[in-house]
Amino acid sequence: MRINLIAIGKKMPEWLNSGIHHYQKQLPSSYNFTLTRLEAQNRKTNNIDKIITLEGKMLLEAAKGSTTLIAFDELGKQQSSRMIAKSIETWQLNGDNVALIIGGADGLSSELKQQCHYIWGLSNLTMAHSIARLLVIEQLYRAHTLLTNHPYHRE
Repeated sequence: MRINLIAIGKKMPEWLNSGIHHYQKQLPSSYNFTLTRLEAQNRKTNNIDKIITLEGKMLLEAAKGSTTLIAFDELGKQQSSRMIAKSIETWQLNGDNVALIIGGADGLSSELKQQCHYIWGLSNLTMAHSIARLLVIEQLYRAHTLLTNHPYHRE
């Protein structure tokens, strides 16, 4: 199994990078986890539709070779921590190469969404896409602790 979190935006505040690093280093090596950061398009010289299309193409290119594509979108199906754990368990059994996709500030293109196997929602709250990265990585770690009966997760 391989999990690649692909996200638009390279410049993150240090506190956010610290949180991401904290959970990333706790993920098991069997997840073969990578975080791919892609450059955001210039919002001063491009219109929003063009930006969403260009970023969508970049995200799909970065996800090439993945057997399962999952995009995070505000209108996606909400997942519980247990549901994510069950998904990881399935990915492990199948040896899937999973791309988890977080778009830029303006969202995801319809072309990208159509090519994804699943569209997941992280929360009904509106949040910065940079914070979504931290939330996804923390949920991957939480799912791991659920699968290994580690006491991190409490209900």
